[in-house]
Amino acid sequence: MQIIQSKEEFVRFLGEGSFGCVNLVRYSNPNDGSSYLSAVKNLPKKTMPISKAKSFSRSGKKLYKLQLEFASEGSLSAFMDNYTDRKLPEPLIKDFTWMILEGLVSVHGHGYAHCDIKPDNLLVFPCSSSEGYEIKISDFGSALEVGDVPKFWETNMPWMGTPFYMSLESVRDGVAEMSVDLWSVGCLVLEMYTGVIPWEGVNLHLLATLLCCGEAPEIPESLPSDAKDFNQTCFSREPEERGSATELMSHPFLSRPQGEENRGRENKKLVFVEVAQVENQTKKFQQETNDRCCCCFRQEASEVDVFFLQRPHSLREL
Repeated sequence: MQIIQSKEEFVRFLGEGSFGCVNLVRYSNPNDGSSYLSAVKNLPKKTMPISKAKSFSRSGKKLYKLQLEFASEGSLSAFMDNYTDRKLPEPLIKDFTWMILEGLVSVHGHGYAHCDIKPDNLLVFPCSSSEGYEIKISDFGSALEVGDVPKFWETNMPWMGTPFYMSLESVRDGVAEMSVDLWSVGCLVLEMYTGVIPWEGVNLHLLATLLCCGEAPEIPESLPSDAKDFNQTCFSREPEERGSATELMSHPFLSRPQGEENRGRENKKLVFVEVAQVENQTKKFQQETNDRCCCCFRQEASEVDVFFLQRPHSLREL
């Protein structure tokens, strides 16, 4: 890998998560004058997954800077705020749903469940070679190997991930299954159509009761028939009846008229980004992903933290 010493310019603060803050930084190549924007996450040493990251000191503590891919359109939640009543156009809903499922095919194929699919954990990017957008799954902080139960799960606070997007079986037993993510996809489709979160106005205690009784978010009659059927599949009481992410991609809701099947989707392959090391066994996530992801790993088995990295051909050491 070619190492380029770039000039670093702070642009603005982007946000702060559980493991560090993120800044927008402009890097300039002194050799040819080119520049690019990158999100840079500052991490304490104990969470640092990559050995070739530049370290620096702040308040006597050693931190590392990790270069991340910058999502210029923000999260799906922020992106929806740009539309009237937060309702997305139907073609965009279908494209985003298809891309999210494509990402989940890869996640599930490696034996993981994301366990926290929601608008805040989906990042929107403009397509580089055409009009339109692509969406990527992020924040695998709740990700578990299929069949695992999170250590924090308890019957009096029965949530894996974010309550309003969680399935009824997550309340019942807390086991991480691929079907949990598919329920969440149904919640996303509802929110993209209606502009409001599922279960809006329902408190957590009542929500837990409703889910334990096998209830699902209400599907408005105003939705197209194929969208309603898609959601009914995602909200099936029996997890196995939801099928798989691959099967949902073939649902009539996501089909296109002949000649339009690939319109707007040909540049939307980079939809799954990274998972993490669990129980100290490194997973080869770059295999069989068709150059969709660049992975990085955390060492702690109980805490999964993942980051958007630049694509392999453009990675630079900070």
